[in-house]
Amino acid sequence: MSGYRLHDRLALVAALVVPFLVALALVPLRTGLSTANAALVLVVAVVAVAATGTRTAGALAALSATAWFDFFLTRPYQRFAVAGREDLQTAALLLVVGLVVSQLAVRARRLQAAVVTDDAHLGRLQETARLAEGGGSPDAVVEHVRRELVGLLGLRGCRFEYGTLIGHRPRLEHDGSLWLRRGNRVTEYADWPDGESELRVVGGGHYYGRFLLDPLPGPLPEERARRVAVALAAQAGAALDTAGLSQKG
Repeated sequence: MSGYRLHDRLALVAALVVPFLVALALVPLRTGLSTANAALVLVVAVVAVAATGTRTAGALAALSATAWFDFFLTRPYQRFAVAGREDLQTAALLLVVGLVVSQLAVRARRLQAAVVTDDAHLGRLQETARLAEGGGSPDAVVEHVRRELVGLLGLRGCRFEYGTLIGHRPRLEHDGSLWLRRGNRVTEYADWPDGESELRVVGGGHYYGRFLLDPLPGPLPEERARRVAVALAAQAGAALDTAGLSQKG
């Protein structure tokens, strides 16, 4: 089971359990606590789940909070029924507000994660550029990029092969897509295929080699990560090309 799938399942469990526990904790206070205030506390619980979960978990938390609000905190107690009109309105508002706020919380979390991810990608590119501009040898730049690709793409392994195009392997293209071209037949992948895939290294219009990517089974990394991988390979190609030109001069 991947880390992402485990996280999603735990988020769904939390969506069911956290509102239940919060509502249960409010039971001793229900005689002195207005239903409106109790609903606000449950909205906070919904936001807490949504902030660490998914849209599905957020929606499930809102439904769970409304159900346990009805069961524990409105008359008749310990029944899924609402006797008072105001309590019914509060329960309906809890559901609507919980759904809206939970989705906003999930969106905010995803935007924050995207910013952090983009910063990490930019850091990889900047570090590689500093190594190349600081006089690092082409082999050092290639080795640095190789290590970065392993972490960036979640690979089992990666190796660099100089100046050969033996065999037909799926190729990571400039737009981040993964294709296998064999004659007139073209196959595009959404998951990593079996065996190695290649990421070609070109600098100054010259082909220098390729990174052979050994992935773990599963879906391809997000498109941004794949585009950054292509950019890192281009930096390796530029370093190799610069060294070749300097040797010719």
